[in-house]
Amino acid sequence: MAEWLYEEGIGESRAALVDHGRILEALIEREGKRALAGTVAQGRLVRTLIPKKRGIVRLESGEDVLIEPIPPKTAEGGLLLVEITRERIAEAGTESSRDKLAKGRAAQPGIKAHPGPSLLQRIRATGVPVRPCPAHEEDALEAHGWGELMEQARSGEVGTEAAALRIFLTPAMVLIDVDGSLPPAQLGPKGAKLAAIAIRQMGLAGSIGIDLPTMNNKDERAIAAAQIDKVLPLPFERTAVNGFGFIQIIRKRERPSLMELLREDPVLSAAMALLRRAERHDAGNAGAGGAVILTGHPAVIDRIRRAPDWIERLEKRRGGSVELRADATLGMEAGHAG
Repeated sequence: MAEWLYEEGIGESRAALVDHGRILEALIEREGKRALAGTVAQGRLVRTLIPKKRGIVRLESGEDVLIEPIPPKTAEGGLLLVEITRERIAEAGTESSRDKLAKGRAAQPGIKAHPGPSLLQRIRATGVPVRPCPAHEEDALEAHGWGELMEQARSGEVGTEAAALRIFLTPAMVLIDVDGSLPPAQLGPKGAKLAAIAIRQMGLAGSIGIDLPTMNNKDERAIAAAQIDKVLPLPFERTAVNGFGFIQIIRKRERPSLMELLREDPVLSAAMALLRRAERHDAGNAGAGGAVILTGHPAVIDRIRRAPDWIERLEKRRGGSVELRADATLGMEAGHAG
């Protein structure tokens, strides 16, 4: 039976929809001021991009939102309530000034300002049972492959020699290249299924292109496309597989995918992973908890040191002191607790 595993971590919350020992979907929500999808907040129109059609609203939090259309009789400097339809999304490998701004629209009359639903509220709303996973219990997320999935999202590489994916984030779309040692007639359906699984697991959305091997006839291409329909839940739209093996999928985009979130700030992502290890160090064993030493890359240790509230929460949860040690010989993700 499918269920959501939910973890209230330090600095972020995590959830995984699991079934028969596998992760179907993985979600992370970072603490911070990012306006969540569904938020209704007051802001001020600070710039008109296209008169009456498109502009930028600055929320009271300081975040800028692209709004379309501009409500009638709203001039620059005017106040208005904005509903967030898509959260801000960082573009991998670019400066923060080129990030995709949050998108919004004028709130309907009578709607009052309110925050968007949290990760926990969203998974509860699905109607699927939710199982809390406190740090002092066995690591249920890891038992279902959480760590492996995080590494796949960071690297963009999924699969084996027989059938593998390379996933690329571009400003225009997500591109998934399918390669492997299987014959094209077998690699096509296998690669399409792997791609659909990865799309769902990582929350990839917007425009997605999958480059399958060139298959000999329409029947082979139809079999490959059917694998996507079988694995990927609606709603989505897709094209047929063309003669070159390319298929395009469109999914509604409301928030960053797992890949975008982990890559937006690699140091922060590594810090979150190290804090998670520290919370769970010796979990499930007699005498668990107490003092702990966190050793990691200097940039990661510095990021944790600059957030004393994280350290205080970790000390409270463990019931002991926390010591931070920087080790320049360690990779960004190679931190450990001991």
